[in-house]
Amino acid sequence: MTTRGDGDHRQRQLSSSSHYQQRYYSSSSSASLKGCCCCLFLLFSFLALLVVAVVLVILLAVKPKKPQFDLQQVGVQYMGINQSPAAAAADSTVATASTPTPTSAELSLNIRMLFLAVNPNKVGIRYGESRFTVMYKGIPLGKASVPGFYQEAHSQRQVVATIVVDRVSLMQADAADLIRDAALNDRVELRVLGDVGARIRVSVDCAIVISPRKQSLTYKQCGFDGLTV
Repeated sequence: MTTRGDGDHRQRQLSSSSHYQQRYYSSSSSASLKGCCCCLFLLFSFLALLVVAVVLVILLAVKPKKPQFDLQQVGVQYMGINQSPAAAAADSTVATASTPTPTSAELSLNIRMLFLAVNPNKVGIRYGESRFTVMYKGIPLGKASVPGFYQEAHSQRQVVATIVVDRVSLMQADAADLIRDAALNDRVELRVLGDVGARIRVSVDCAIVISPRKQSLTYKQCGFDGLTV
């Protein structure tokens, strides 16, 4: 005959067994989740190291070098300076302290620039659109653009850019400097700036001097990324 005390004892045993099974399954689930996370972390780490290794192998095999973009020739197709009446009078007389300062001057210019693109790499380079700006004493005069192109490995290619300046007005001091440079010194110094869009961006910075009388280039010096060439 089962007593009430035996029933209570059996119920306590069943309850204890149920709690133990719950703690066991909970501990097993937690351990399984931690193991899964650890496996995913190791997998992603391995993939990241694999990608880095592949990139390093490619870089060591290709050994990429910066492409060269050099200004070879500058052809002056036209250069003209239109003076204001005061400037024309000043240019026709001997300069004195009382010589009036020109109020304005208009510059027209048409130059053709020939660049040489050199790709020293083992792979081809795809260039984006390149833009160039010609400036006089920090004043933008005109712009030119070159469409994008693809250059084969270990090759050279000529690139032509034409800048047209149509009657750009310069005021007072800049006009006086321009007229003095052209009329007295026969030299007008301009600056050509531009960015060549490639895998590695190349900045072009050229100083050119043009003779208005000869309508030709008399001097040029170019720098690329701060290096003089």
